[in-house]
Amino acid sequence: MGGGPASLYFSILMKRVDPSHDITVYERNPAGSTYGWGVTYSSELFGYLQGADPESARAIRENSACWNSWVVHVRDRMTATVEHGVEGFGIGRHRLLDLLAERARSLGVRLEFEREIGGAEEVADADVVVAGDGVNSVLRERHAGRFGSEIEVGRNVYIWLGTTKVFDAFTFAFVATEHGWIWCYGYKYSGDHSTCVIECSPETWKGLGFHTANEADCLGVLEKLFADVLDRHPLIGRAQPDGSAHWLNFRTLTNRTWHHGNLVLLGDAAHTTHYSIGAGTALALADAAFLVEALHGDARLEKALARYERGRMSVIRSAQRAARNSAHWFENLPRYIDLPPEQLMALLDQRQSALLPRIPPRLYYRLDQVSEGLEPLRRVTRMLGSKIAREPHSAATCDHHPAPTPQAGTGTDSPPSS
Repeated sequence: MGGGPASLYFSILMKRVDPSHDITVYERNPAGSTYGWGVTYSSELFGYLQGADPESARAIRENSACWNSWVVHVRDRMTATVEHGVEGFGIGRHRLLDLLAERARSLGVRLEFEREIGGAEEVADADVVVAGDGVNSVLRERHAGRFGSEIEVGRNVYIWLGTTKVFDAFTFAFVATEHGWIWCYGYKYSGDHSTCVIECSPETWKGLGFHTANEADCLGVLEKLFADVLDRHPLIGRAQPDGSAHWLNFRTLTNRTWHHGNLVLLGDAAHTTHYSIGAGTALALADAAFLVEALHGDARLEKALARYERGRMSVIRSAQRAARNSAHWFENLPRYIDLPPEQLMALLDQRQSALLPRIPPRLYYRLDQVSEGLEPLRRVTRMLGSKIAREPHSAATCDHHPAPTPQAGTGTDSPPSS
């Protein structure tokens, strides 16, 4: 259920393992109606995809844009570039889904668009029902008590946009306004478009009048605020039917269990991680691969689903902790923004650390510098505040499917991507 990357990849890998499987993917929206601009992934993920299904991996790579550096702009203060040895990649969400759908069809998977399944009884003859229908999963919500779903709403407000500005590097840009800081994450996903996620505190959001402005007015203000980094290129919104701007608060979803009977949760229906670490798509695809392995590793369905749940939950808990720390770094931006450039850059890179919020930023920076040359201290630092994800692309992804537009402070994108 749900035609996102996780569901499509699950169907591909199931068919590769055993072509006799009878698999149907149901998607409530029309074919080609997805939004999301671009999603990010790492060279490590590409290597994994290559091993799991070389044909889809090759198609994804051929349709991706890449970068190996990141740039930080702080208006009137600094512009710094950091070169990385590890490549980051971006691909349009629409293109990614087309490639996965084409690959799934070639293997014999049926895809049914504009078909919503409201309950598992509608597919009562299925051996396994996979709920890959996003954070607002209908199937999960019908058994909310059993799954133990909980939602944690983030403080900051964000909007997901596209632009014709093609960023050469993964870009952070921080702009000071009379109402506080506002910033963007930008990365290319094709030869002519980039994703641009813009975030700020609720106080800044209201101070700039975004809480009452329509999308056209919001884009006009944002284009002026980020004119330098956009090189005068326009921002592109989502064209809501009522003309409203799609500002959201990120929702971190957890579930106490991921399966009930023959119903199992996958991807954003099971968990979400804040977009600032760019892990959503990678985690969803890994869910799909692990579920396929578990189902073929044990013929007893309950045992197989329990193994999938145990194996993935430990990984997801770690990723969600890192994502919360990253989100809190941006929620507490004034704590860091006035640091000297080299310190700001270092702590932006270390934003997933659990230790960083607990000690003064300048002291953390000094400890980090010392630990680079002292292995025992480095081990302690990593134990207390792990240095996770040093890659430039670990900053934003779009893994969510559309949902009715909430007011800021009440919701998130409803899947989305990493």
